[in-house]
Amino acid sequence: MTRLPVLGEPAVLDDVGPPRRGRAYPAAGATSALLLPAALLLGGLVLWPVLRTLHASVTIGGHWVGAAHFREALAAPGTTAVVGRTVLWALLVPAVVTALGYLLAASSRRSQEGGLVRLILVVPIALPLVVTGVTFRLMYDPDPSRGLATLVAARLTGRSGDAVPQLLGPRLITVALMSAFVWAWVGLAVLVFRAALDRLPSSLADAVRAYGGTRRHVLWDAQFRPLLLRTVAVVFALVALGTSRTFDLILVMAPGSVRDEAAVLALRVWQTSGGTTTGEGAALGVIWLVAVAAGMLVAALFVRQAWPPPRPDEPSVPAPEAAPPPRKLTRLLAVGSAVAWLVPLAVLAATSLHGPVDAAAEGWWSAPPSLASYRDLLTGSELWRALAFTLVLATVVTATVLVVAVLAAYPLAWLTGPPAQLTGLLLMTAVVVPVQVIAGPVNEVLGVALSSGTARGLALVHMALGVPFAVLVLRNAFADLPADQVRAARLTGRHWWGTLRRLARHNRPALIAVSVLEFVQVWNDLVVGLLFSGSDAAPLGLFLAEQSRGFVANSGALAAGSVIASVLPVVLVVLARRHLVAGLVSGGVR
Repeated sequence: MTRLPVLGEPAVLDDVGPPRRGRAYPAAGATSALLLPAALLLGGLVLWPVLRTLHASVTIGGHWVGAAHFREALAAPGTTAVVGRTVLWALLVPAVVTALGYLLAASSRRSQEGGLVRLILVVPIALPLVVTGVTFRLMYDPDPSRGLATLVAARLTGRSGDAVPQLLGPRLITVALMSAFVWAWVGLAVLVFRAALDRLPSSLADAVRAYGGTRRHVLWDAQFRPLLLRTVAVVFALVALGTSRTFDLILVMAPGSVRDEAAVLALRVWQTSGGTTTGEGAALGVIWLVAVAAGMLVAALFVRQAWPPPRPDEPSVPAPEAAPPPRKLTRLLAVGSAVAWLVPLAVLAATSLHGPVDAAAEGWWSAPPSLASYRDLLTGSELWRALAFTLVLATVVTATVLVVAVLAAYPLAWLTGPPAQLTGLLLMTAVVVPVQVIAGPVNEVLGVALSSGTARGLALVHMALGVPFAVLVLRNAFADLPADQVRAARLTGRHWWGTLRRLARHNRPALIAVSVLEFVQVWNDLVVGLLFSGSDAAPLGLFLAEQSRGFVANSGALAAGSVIASVLPVVLVVLARRHLVAGLVSGGVR
């Protein structure tokens, strides 16, 4: 008889006869079958395209040329500025979002209006970046008779509209773009920090004070070291990853005349090679991929080194005590931020409530409201086709990704040691692969197999891009399940699939988080549609981007379409916001 620890519990094995595999774990053959769908998607549409891009970056016609493509790409006019601008986005914007997120989470936590404030801050998270770009381009319109921000700046400085520095000009376009991105992402940081603050026991601060600690010691030893340091790393990494995909925002918000002054690698790779494989474009893509992957690895190491958060079922962690009453300044900060975050939404809604002529000629405050833009938009068939196609696409992709991810995450959750670390590293690398880097090779494959531009090809690309993140979250969720839940499911399930079904019920928050995030990602997408769609596959993001070409003349219909496109993702994110935090922060810990 041998006593061994299994899932944190002692188990007695009979040495007589062959040992039987635990019912919680699928056999080797079943494990291979469970991992096969995810492996095919990732291998065929992520791993192989990355290798093909690497090969194209150092060859011409199959012949080795070394770093020639890299030298050409970096020597091209403006490339150095593009790389520097990309680094600035990856460092400055996450720092601003993280700091604002913490301040707003702390201030809204202690105010009576905190729930409403957080709800308002959450809404921009769900908006497509195309809609965010439309909203802020309306606000920053250089004409003070149409742009609210320009009008306010002219009034405050006592200048005419022509004398006011234009936020959509070449000198300030990056600042304007960053402000739009911060507005869109601060709500996510607030939700994550609020969840972390709620788990901080007040006794930690009391203990630090009892040993003579100052306010600085309380902040560091009772807040940042136990929990918030890890949360800062998570938020910073998520926002930094998001800044690497600012393609949608720049393409819609930056006027064509200043697009080069606003370009980052996300845009430059597309401008260089589009949906094809070229040597110079492949070189830029490799530089981009290496930078993003290195940044994520550094963030992951930082998270691992931070003090891990206490589990809610640990008896040694005392329950948080009631928060002290808020200061007046704290309440003013929370309420003021909510008002500021409502202004862009109000501008978008007000512009949509004006006819096409009124919206193009003057500001929304200068004419009575009208539903003419909605009528013109809804009487056409293009919007309805785009809405129907995107709804079907997002539903099919989300359901497929969820099934594939659950099947793959279940056997991966029981890995330990180096295999588990290697799996996590591969999944994180797949998560950060920019779609522009794999566009050329994928189009080569789909062009032969499916005739690129079809709905099936578009769906396959979305599935391949969504599976790594879903597997990563669900793998962590299964691995974080308490041992007693796993033991109970294993003992009551006659086969491993019965155990999987029971454990999936315990992981409902993580399943909801993955489903909502994947659906919203597909619904809000522009870049995948731009690179892989065709005449029979025109998603909603592409429809809005095409409408933005004649921005001023079409601003009323564009604002109306943006409002319509935002309703469903906003409702889903608002309803599932608590599950989203659980999935992002702790892999589904309930």
